[in-house]
Amino acid sequence: MRILLLCHAFNSLSQRLYSELGARGHQLSIEFDIAHAVAEEAVALFRPGLIIAPYLRRSLPASIWQAHTCLIVHPGIVGDRGPSALDWAIQAGEADWGVTVLQATGELDGGPVWASERFAMRVARKSSLYRHEVTEAATRAVLRAVERFAAGSFVPIPVDPADAGVRGRLRPLITQADRAIDWQRDSAAAILARLNAGDGFPGVAGELFGEPCRLFDAWPEDGLRGSVPGAVIAWRETAILRATVDGALWIGHLRRSEPAASFKLPAAQVFAAQLAGIPEAPLASFFPATGATWQDIWYEEAGAVGFLHFEFYNGAMSTRQCQRLLAAWRWATQRPVSVVVLMGGRDYWSNGIHLHSIEAADSPADESWANINAIDDLAEAIIRSDHQLTVAALQGNCGAGGCFLARAADLVWARAGVLLNPHYRNMGNLFGSEYWTYLLPARVGVDGAQEIMRRRLPMSAAAGVAAGLVDACLAGDRDAFRVDVARRAAELAASSDLGARLHRKRLRRHADEALKPLASYRADELAELQRNFCGFDPSYHVARYHFVHKTPNSWTPRHLAIHRDLGWRIPQPD
Repeated sequence: MRILLLCHAFNSLSQRLYSELGARGHQLSIEFDIAHAVAEEAVALFRPGLIIAPYLRRSLPASIWQAHTCLIVHPGIVGDRGPSALDWAIQAGEADWGVTVLQATGELDGGPVWASERFAMRVARKSSLYRHEVTEAATRAVLRAVERFAAGSFVPIPVDPADAGVRGRLRPLITQADRAIDWQRDSAAAILARLNAGDGFPGVAGELFGEPCRLFDAWPEDGLRGSVPGAVIAWRETAILRATVDGALWIGHLRRSEPAASFKLPAAQVFAAQLAGIPEAPLASFFPATGATWQDIWYEEAGAVGFLHFEFYNGAMSTRQCQRLLAAWRWATQRPVSVVVLMGGRDYWSNGIHLHSIEAADSPADESWANINAIDDLAEAIIRSDHQLTVAALQGNCGAGGCFLARAADLVWARAGVLLNPHYRNMGNLFGSEYWTYLLPARVGVDGAQEIMRRRLPMSAAAGVAAGLVDACLAGDRDAFRVDVARRAAELAASSDLGARLHRKRLRRHADEALKPLASYRADELAELQRNFCGFDPSYHVARYHFVHKTPNSWTPRHLAIHRDLGWRIPQPD
């Protein structure tokens, strides 16, 4: 059937539902919730059989929900109502939570229920829970609701908040007063819960070095301690360590409250000058530190397999992070292992260059150039490694240059549920690099590469396998995925034909180099990027600015809103 997705933005959940519903044969179009009149026009143009709202920040107009079945995806248990469901659940330490798919009726989150799912909570940032547990539960619930709607016989179930069996309740919009932290009295666990509940958006209001700011990206610390609660006691790379009454917490990112145009950046980058007198707390090696701490790059080894993890916030990789990861890669490939697995992070494998750090630079054009060259250096090192088999194991989503950095490895294994966005053009027609002009056509063909870049749409792990971009789609459960990756990597390392595979790999690289050197691919890509960064067309800089500053959408891109395409025609019945 025709399904219209009405959403505030095309976020991770919206993209997952788009991929899953599309794979089941539904015809989909998307409209951003810009204004009621725009949404009404989209409904009139597309004439959907069903409307799904996976991510809204306000209610649908009555003109839509009274005339069409509209399914709202609410990140709360049955009976829960209000705009801050997940925030309250995290802050309250709920042991389990859920997602409810309900019908829009004009009463906030009060319509009858089409489907619901429950999941166990974990101590994690709201953004992480949303990308994993919430998205998985919402996907299952929406697919079941769509099946019920298509069958035509299901009657959605009204919810009576007075029912003793209904645990959910109406809760207000959570405020900064509700999130407030008292560093002189609150425990590290209580502070971490508040910071986790505000992560992603809107953060927790606080101060550092006497300046008001919003705090994000918190991590516990087991070893280091300070005598003055609230004081900054150490720093490491991009993070700042702050003392609590019973321990300490790392703050990875923050946003200054003034000026108003400030945006989220690594904490140590924002307060670099103030950290001059604060001791650095470097880690001794790439091996995992003892106890809980903040460590964004670490290496583990199991027999003849090495696992290189890099947990970069939102998958963004700055110049410095690329350089540090390259150093870790070179160190890992000197270890006595036969297979090296690039594990990325739990939430994201990589999204390519760090647009926020670029925007904050004195010269964004120069920093763009430095950043793309740094990630190219890393991609080249992976491509040229010839003493080990290399694997990119995608635990989390992967976008833009991160997709092609992953493809630089010999094999790409993706967790079922992971989304890929292997294209750059949404960022102001950015051409991109990471040797994609070498890596992508070799896997999907010239025509396939052009189609992927032209469509600019998310791709599921299964679709990635079908297209040839991904080598295997593994278990969807995160723990099961890591077990499967370890098993497969160990089998590669123990394989009797390992030596022959490595020999073929070296011969293939030698033949490719003779046909067209990697340096030529890089020079061609960078020539295009030089025009993006320093040419007359400012599209990249404009798009980056709007992305970083989270400018509200003023229109829905045509590749998403197919109902607005000039060639759109409603299919006629046979």
